[in-house]
Amino acid sequence: MHRHNRKPSMKFLFFFSILGPGLIAANAGNDAGGIFTYASVGASYGYSMIWALILITVSLAIVQEMNARMAIVTGKGLASLIRENFGVKLTFLAMLVLMVANFGVSLADFAGIAVSLELFGVSKYISVPVFGLAIWLLVSKGSYRHVEKIFLAFTLVFLGYIFSCFIVQPDWSAVFHQSVMPKLSMTDGFLLTLIGMIGTTITPYMQFYLQSSIVDKRMKLTELRNAQIDACVGAVWGNVIAFFIIVCTAATLFKVGVTIDSAKQAALALAPIAGHFAEILFGAGLLGASVLACAVIPLSTAYAVCEAFGFESGVDNKASDAPVFYGIYTTMIAAGAAVVLIPGLSLVQLTLFTQQLAGMLCPVILIFMTLLVNNKRIMGSYANNRLQNILSVATVAFIVLMSVLLFLVLPLTMR
Repeated sequence: MHRHNRKPSMKFLFFFSILGPGLIAANAGNDAGGIFTYASVGASYGYSMIWALILITVSLAIVQEMNARMAIVTGKGLASLIRENFGVKLTFLAMLVLMVANFGVSLADFAGIAVSLELFGVSKYISVPVFGLAIWLLVSKGSYRHVEKIFLAFTLVFLGYIFSCFIVQPDWSAVFHQSVMPKLSMTDGFLLTLIGMIGTTITPYMQFYLQSSIVDKRMKLTELRNAQIDACVGAVWGNVIAFFIIVCTAATLFKVGVTIDSAKQAALALAPIAGHFAEILFGAGLLGASVLACAVIPLSTAYAVCEAFGFESGVDNKASDAPVFYGIYTTMIAAGAAVVLIPGLSLVQLTLFTQQLAGMLCPVILIFMTLLVNNKRIMGSYANNRLQNILSVATVAFIVLMSVLLFLVLPLTMR
């Protein structure tokens, strides 16, 4: 009897032991670019884009589940699968898309470091070079994992948006009404913001990171269901935070006509719980999220490219033993920091633009994924079924449609 009672608890503990890759990958969207994008959505358009966030959440869960399934069935990373099944030329295209998108995200996060410390009176010409060098040393010397939890703790500050949201008492009937009643404005501003929201929620970086993480954990087919639950739970939880950021900024900033042009304005939505300390609270969270992303994204990019083309990789290697790996990693950090230091550059606008760029590039990676997960030669009986195909194709088509609409509408608005 004692043995029988232990089985459910052991299964429960086992599930939480493997819970992680999906949660981490989905929450990666809540970095500097994500925070500014979601805050801008609420401040500029109120509750009118929440319906899109719900669709994006479903899409993210579908994409992450396919990713997790591929990782467990094949035991290979996404970059390796693309090279093996599509050849070097298309792999080069995929890696180019990944590098451009990830470089854009790195720019957004270096901008996050700059604007977070500007709230405390520290110039970006001091903060960005200092943190850029510190991040490079932190990861290249192999000590990154020791401080990862500290940076993750900083990001918990953004839970403050949930508390602020309930304090300001938004019109919940309006929130839920606009959540189920889609509204699509055919203006370049609306479409760009919508694509930015897609780009910060479903990123090329997430797909490569998630699949590699599951492969590294050596998860077996018997653990597939747990990985699928992790992927879906991660997608929902990551966007729960996004939902409250949008509602909170809509109820506070949109209500009084304040758009997001600075970190100070994004922090104003936290004023109901933090008062005069809102800027300090927001700045601390933004710094933690930005530093974490600035460390992880260049590193994951270097791993993916080296995996795709068979170059030596890993922070345990010396630079002379893995020159391509360290070259990509160093270049992304140095170039990202350098761009952010350009005088007169609007850091918030730069951040929003990079999310829009990621949204436009994302379908390229998703198309590769959809083709791979339908390949019965590598997936066998675990290939997509009809329903999964309908959902995955609809996801890719939705993102492509938004990009096409933007290119159709943009010339008309410029006349």
